[in-house]
Amino acid sequence: MRRVKLGIIGVGEIGTVHATNIVRDVPGAELTAVADLRVEKARECARSLGVTKFYARTEELLADRDVEAVLICTTPESHAQILIAAAAAGKNIFCEKPLGLEPVEAEKALARVEAAGVLLQVGFNRRFDASFKRIKEHIDAGKLGTPHSVHIISRDPEPPGKEYYLLSGGILLDMTIHDFDMARHLIGDEVVEVYVAGSTLIAPWLAEHGDADTLAVILKFSRGAVGIISNSCKAVFGYDQRVEVFGERGMVSATNPLPDTTIIVNGEGHRTPPLFHFFTERYRASYAEELRSFVDSVANGTKPVVTGRDGLIGIQIATAARTSLRTGSPVRL
Repeated sequence: MRRVKLGIIGVGEIGTVHATNIVRDVPGAELTAVADLRVEKARECARSLGVTKFYARTEELLADRDVEAVLICTTPESHAQILIAAAAAGKNIFCEKPLGLEPVEAEKALARVEAAGVLLQVGFNRRFDASFKRIKEHIDAGKLGTPHSVHIISRDPEPPGKEYYLLSGGILLDMTIHDFDMARHLIGDEVVEVYVAGSTLIAPWLAEHGDADTLAVILKFSRGAVGIISNSCKAVFGYDQRVEVFGERGMVSATNPLPDTTIIVNGEGHRTPPLFHFFTERYRASYAEELRSFVDSVANGTKPVVTGRDGLIGIQIATAARTSLRTGSPVRL
């Protein structure tokens, strides 16, 4: 069986996670080349994983005829531009979220991808988490009847650094966009209105950019269901990721997984292991699973599970949410 030859553009934290997974956990793929503006970083990543090709420029990797598909893992402000270049080079594409910092930017890139006839999968990895997939299976099997609400708790262990933040598009586009996608994925309907209340209780400098570190989001769906998202940029106890869906026949939920199941009981009470610290630990398996799905789509020419349209809708909701945060009013999509 042939293996899909992949190249990675950007080998920072998430790019390195993907590179490692391709080599170790995606048997249908071969990591052929990596590229990073920090060429020493590219060289180090390639050497550690036994890859012979590394580049300092995106254009060099896109010109490599051995590379069939690329993973875009650079900082968010560059995604749309690289999407257009990759499509022009005829490469199938996996792109980390967001596709762009504004809807019009993402729409332009998607039009070029569609015109080129290449595949595009967006990196909403939480759809591939085993527990969240199980929730979706219960909903699709009708075990809840009609879904009435979804409640998502998503809290990071620490706020973003200023340097990264200025390239990310803000909290809603960088962090909450995952929750927007998960909410519409589980409910199976589109968001028609969003309202956001937020404060800067952790990183006051975010207020200078009209942003917040503590958010409560209310979503209204076209068929009447509602969504509630609770975000924080600093959970001192670890990476907090929980989901509950409630419907006419009951509810289904998923709580935080733990590194192990040991419980210490003594005079101080019951103690369990701490939560996983951050996304690279908590979602390690889902990152490998989403790449296996992408490689399968490329190998068989099938539609990716998470499409470019899904990525665009996430940006549209995040943009409306940003307006709501700054105006204090609900915003229709």
